[in-house]
Amino acid sequence: MYITKIQLEQFRNMEQIVLDPCPGINVIYGDNAQGKTNLAEAIWLFTGAKSFRGAKEKEMLRFGSEQTKMHLEFWGGGRQQTADIILRNQKTAFLNEIQLESVSKLAGHFYAVVFSPTHLSLIKDGPALRRKFLDTALCQIIPKYEANLKEYHRILDQRNALLKDLERFPQLSDTVDIWDQHLAKCGAWLMYCRFQYVKRILPVACEVYSGISGERETLSMALESSIGASEEMDRDQLQRLFYEQLRINRMTDIQKRATSCGPHRDDLDLQVNGLPLRLYGSQGQQRSCVLALKLAECSVIEELTGESPVILLDDVMSELDSQRRSYLLNRIKGRQVFVTCCDQESVQLLEEGRTFHIDRGHILDEEEA
Repeated sequence: MYITKIQLEQFRNMEQIVLDPCPGINVIYGDNAQGKTNLAEAIWLFTGAKSFRGAKEKEMLRFGSEQTKMHLEFWGGGRQQTADIILRNQKTAFLNEIQLESVSKLAGHFYAVVFSPTHLSLIKDGPALRRKFLDTALCQIIPKYEANLKEYHRILDQRNALLKDLERFPQLSDTVDIWDQHLAKCGAWLMYCRFQYVKRILPVACEVYSGISGERETLSMALESSIGASEEMDRDQLQRLFYEQLRINRMTDIQKRATSCGPHRDDLDLQVNGLPLRLYGSQGQQRSCVLALKLAECSVIEELTGESPVILLDDVMSELDSQRRSYLLNRIKGRQVFVTCCDQESVQLLEEGRTFHIDRGHILDEEEA
């Protein structure tokens, strides 16, 4: 899968922009606040997902404009396709000139994986963001994963509300077991999917990280289960173990008025050379790890869908030495990549591809490398 044309009108600081990228590496360079991230954001929206910057639709309209138009031409599914998004009072999406029910319906037609500096919090911050990384990736490749995740949290909220009510209404204690059964069944399915996904991305992520680091460092990862589960377990085993752990923890949960174990308490343990990356990793190592995870995500999408997703690397070059930069620019083969950066040094490292200089929302020039 690759993009052949991007057209944006009245999108953020861009009045009108047309880009004809190559199927390989595309470097978008320029000073800060010129529109590089805006371009990456616009491409990402065609996956059907929300902005990776957490922006609202009205924030994407150019100042003083009532609507913005985005047009994408891409090769996917063995043919040339088009997609359009119009933002005004509400969002409207078209695929091959046919209007869709919502922008989210573009999911499954155009695939992309994005890295931005905000994703570094995946390493630095708490387990919630690492769980979100797994869940976001799984939502792209397993259509029913998002619905099951929502159902799990609905059941979890109901159980927690019941735990809080038991002090005033002790007669409700008999109903806790019903919620435990529902939670164990739904949670086991989520845990199984996460275990299988980590198992899939592990070898690819480790190989990519080794390449980025010049084979000087070794990445390892494992899903840490709050119920003591392992990747060898099937869904029935996970369900029985989860249910049993809920029963064991019931009195503690009643005292704390919260569910103390389950997928909502799991974590992804990431280490480099045997040391926890969150505590001991440098900025460059943390950035390299997230990149490895994202590139591994690409491989899984390609394996399961047959489509190679477009890779968006926003402001990825900072905190990386020249060797790591060169790897990203010249060793990712067979995929279309968009790299945004500020410095000319990264542009000079590019051996083959296309460069675009952006300034105040306009493409000043483009060159073949």
